[in-house]
Amino acid sequence: MAKPVPVLPGGQGPGPSALADAWVRAIEARNFVSAARADLYAVLSGAAWWFTAVVEGRAEEAIAEEVGAELVAAHLTDPAALRCSIDVLAQHFAGPTPDPERLRRWTAAVGALSTGYARTLRDRTRLEQERISSAAFAARAAAEDARWQSEARYGVVFESSVLGISVADTEGRILEANRTLTAMLGYRPGDLVGRSVFEFIHPEDTPEMWPQIEAMLAGRIGHARMEKSYFRADGDQVWTELTVSLVRSPDGEPRYVVAMVSDVTERRRLQSRLRHQAEHDPLTGLPNRSLFFTRLESALAGPYGSPAPVGVCYLDLDGFKAVNDTLGHDAGDQLLRTVAHRLDAELRPAGHTVARMGGDEFVVLVERCAGVEQLTAVAEQALAVVRRPVHVRGREVVVSASIGIVDRPFAVGSGAVGAEGAAELMQAADTTMYWAKRDGRDRIAVFDPARHANDVHLFELAGRMPGALERGEFRLEYQPLVSLHDGSVVGVEALARWRTADGERLGPDVFIPLAEQTGLIVPLGLHLLERACTDARSWVDAGADAGLVLSVNVAGQQLRRPDAVARIADVLERTGWPASSLQLELTESDLMSAAGRPVQALEELSRLGVRIAIDDFGTGYSNLVYLHRLPVDVLKLAGSFVTGRGGASPDDDGGPPRDVDSPVILSAMIELAHTLGLSVVAESVETEGQARRLHQLGCDVGQGWHLGCPVPAAEIAARLTAPGGDPGLGPRRPAPGPRRGRSPSR
Repeated sequence: MAKPVPVLPGGQGPGPSALADAWVRAIEARNFVSAARADLYAVLSGAAWWFTAVVEGRAEEAIAEEVGAELVAAHLTDPAALRCSIDVLAQHFAGPTPDPERLRRWTAAVGALSTGYARTLRDRTRLEQERISSAAFAARAAAEDARWQSEARYGVVFESSVLGISVADTEGRILEANRTLTAMLGYRPGDLVGRSVFEFIHPEDTPEMWPQIEAMLAGRIGHARMEKSYFRADGDQVWTELTVSLVRSPDGEPRYVVAMVSDVTERRRLQSRLRHQAEHDPLTGLPNRSLFFTRLESALAGPYGSPAPVGVCYLDLDGFKAVNDTLGHDAGDQLLRTVAHRLDAELRPAGHTVARMGGDEFVVLVERCAGVEQLTAVAEQALAVVRRPVHVRGREVVVSASIGIVDRPFAVGSGAVGAEGAAELMQAADTTMYWAKRDGRDRIAVFDPARHANDVHLFELAGRMPGALERGEFRLEYQPLVSLHDGSVVGVEALARWRTADGERLGPDVFIPLAEQTGLIVPLGLHLLERACTDARSWVDAGADAGLVLSVNVAGQQLRRPDAVARIADVLERTGWPASSLQLELTESDLMSAAGRPVQALEELSRLGVRIAIDDFGTGYSNLVYLHRLPVDVLKLAGSFVTGRGGASPDDDGGPPRDVDSPVILSAMIELAHTLGLSVVAESVETEGQARRLHQLGCDVGQGWHLGCPVPAAEIAARLTAPGGDPGLGPRRPAPGPRRGRSPSR
């Protein structure tokens, strides 16, 4: 081998040693070699050590090729010895639930071993061919001077050779054929003599062979090598490695054609099996990702190299993780196999390729696609197949799927084909499949270029957010909270804005979800809280009312951190802003999911004096139970209750209000909140009529463009510190009434 083979020490572990013992026993049991056991063990123990290192990822796969070469060097040249060795390796590395990566390395190692074995055996065979050929040619050339001696030597070589040998004239008529060749092709001795070699060449088989043979018979080339399949006399196929040489007369004219044939059928079958394993999923037997991309690239290129219409259905099982978690991974594997076989049986007869991409994801390739309508029909078929119950471990399991469909004109705008076009098409299909999941599962989503471009834009924004936070691109604007009783400003809400480096201005509805997805919401939330408290402290120091309430939005994800309260308290201490003047707003959905640590954090914040507000109340579950259970102080009604479904319209003439939706519901909610000791804030107050009606219903505070639009810190500071109050917002006064009473436990 290229690298020294170490002698296995006793403490190295039973793995390679056990493999070497099993290997030696198997070889000796079949009498493949006559070498002493010690010599055989020396070779196979090193091979076992290196092969194990390759499978375990401690050596390169190329080492396995050297192991194969060592087997040939040890005279294990019988093809059955290679099959015996692979069986021993398979039994040694087999396990109940093989690791996919280890299985991949094992497959690659076996392939490399077989390649090294075949290459070394081929080289050795070629050397033997050349020696035999030289001996044959020498014998034929010397026949004129010493016919009896050369005929004796030639006869021994010709008849005893392990290679099939034939001699033909320049017309292609077989003059001689040894017993090895006739047995290889299934004929009796003498049956091949007198027949033309062209009888055994199929017109569609190995087309490059024809011009080579013709060139040789014409004397233009001296030899040729190729692999060719023949059909035996009984109809079976045999693969051969064929070496054809031209024998010239003393005057240089072509005289004979000598063919040497070796049987490589077992090697070809092994290569075919290994290729199948490399291109198919071991669990389901479907084409794997590699083979699918090969077929997709071929389909995209079209039959004559011109772009062809292609469609893809990307499928992901819904709730598959629950099956694994509840019934076990064996049950999940059984479910995957059943679904895969059903999809293949349903869709492959129509010419569609069904492949497994990994996990619980499958993909269907529709060639010569007629458009979205056809793809939708194929996807509907797939959904129906997946919905059919599967019996797993005596239970009936029902799952669904989310499918994204895309055809090539939508996915590949550049018109690219090949690997680049295939990757772009699959990226679009994968994205579309996740749209179907987000839209509710058990459905089909069609690729939308505009939505995809928006997703790409959001992905780019998510990647730019950490740098934007460091560069200070996130700013705050402040919107007044106005008492509906007397028009005084009782507080402000801090609203986050992001002005990117290229000048784009983004609202929180765009970047806050991205921050939550990437985990940046925690540092971003603390940064904005500190900025807001610092600004508010400066306003009070400049003459603003000390009772001003600062309202800041906080995400539930921030409160799940064990140090959430400590960080908020640290911000208040560093900025000097009192906890009693800080109001933290949580959305209804965040509050509904609050459990464990978030609840404790709310209780601790409440004990510090921080006010807790429910933002956008009425847009979610509208569950009133937690209003009493959690330390909530303020209820902020969603703007839809104020503006109405038809949009706001001014109503200043005292007539029936048309822009407050469901006043009876509003009145009941406000009354209930007051009964629980909560203050009520109405959002999206856009008209005088809305403000008047909300005041009549008993709402405490309003917020909206009619009462004051969001403005930068400097502008809100000028309004809050103006002598005599801000005429646009009314006189300032302390925050509304006493806070909701709490028991000592809160």
